[in-house]
Amino acid sequence: MGGLDVVSLRSLYIKGPKVHPMSKMKLSDFDFNLPEELIANYPEENRDECRLMVVHRSTGLIEHKMFRDVLDYFDEGDVMIMNNTRVFPARMYGNKEKTGAKIEVFLLRELNRESLLWDVLVDPARKIRIGNKLYFGDDDSLVAEVIDNTTSRGRTLRFLFDGPYEEFKAKITELGETPLPKYIKREVEPEDEERYQTVFASVEGAVAAPTAGLHFSKHLLKRLEIKGVNFAEVTLHVGLGTFNPVEVEDLSKHKMDSEELKIQGKAAGIVNTALKEKRRICAVGTTAVRAVESAVSTGGQLNEYDGWTNKFIFPPYEFTIPNAMITNFHTPKSTLLMMVAAFAGHDFIKRAYDEAIKEGYKFYSYGDAMLII
Repeated sequence: MGGLDVVSLRSLYIKGPKVHPMSKMKLSDFDFNLPEELIANYPEENRDECRLMVVHRSTGLIEHKMFRDVLDYFDEGDVMIMNNTRVFPARMYGNKEKTGAKIEVFLLRELNRESLLWDVLVDPARKIRIGNKLYFGDDDSLVAEVIDNTTSRGRTLRFLFDGPYEEFKAKITELGETPLPKYIKREVEPEDEERYQTVFASVEGAVAAPTAGLHFSKHLLKRLEIKGVNFAEVTLHVGLGTFNPVEVEDLSKHKMDSEELKIQGKAAGIVNTALKEKRRICAVGTTAVRAVESAVSTGGQLNEYDGWTNKFIFPPYEFTIPNAMITNFHTPKSTLLMMVAAFAGHDFIKRAYDEAIKEGYKFYSYGDAMLII
């Protein structure tokens, strides 16, 4: 074997070649024509039965599989990094006092639990001023007052609610609906409450699902566990900024919204052991990639983390933690597509996306998946 043991051979295979540094990339490099009919409005009936495109960075091979075949690409001791954030029913509809005008209120994040202060977006915004009251529910059982303007559409609301916090949250859950992205052109249906949520979601706080994780069924997770794959759970509360279009041609000028991130010692330990043993470490979704790449130590280990991140990953970028990634098919010019291109190489991803369109893969949150190894 010329002195190479199996472990080092495997690590060579896993890492693949270093991606060549790319010249400065611009926004227009990430544009492509996506036929409208390839946008998925509904998920597959069974989570793990969507299609899976497997792209091999070391050879340029592209394979067409089913998502449950992901099992074949992982061995004992390998790690999957999962974002366990839970989506809350963030979209509410209220009526403005006196005029009764219908107003959409999108809850972004809780600012103060004691005062029931929330950061929200309102639509239409021009009608909503400081001091206005909004009424929610058929019986106006929840009232909120606008106490500040934050951006053109952003407002700070104080909910006026008598009763314990748990009852207030139950009321929000009752009146709110699943915050499906706007590009899903249909009304929210009861099934969305379950389907726009990963089966391992446990820490509430996101207003958008970490969609790569939607493809994992409980059965598939069990099969991976039996095979000896380890799971490292991190929590990145996905904000609406994940859908913000990039509007500057010079990518270095784009600013990401900050999102709350927690990585506990247990997850860091699982990942660092796998790094030491040269295992396959797969980030499930762009949010998991951003989470771990936001918490890298100077020695190239994963640190514990409790704070916020606005990390924007675009080519060229040297990844420290993951050497594999599961992700959906993303929108033109999105920060998500830029990260995927940074991970697999711009030209290779362009070729993969051309093939995905030709083969009729479904795009966006409820669409098909890609495994990059």
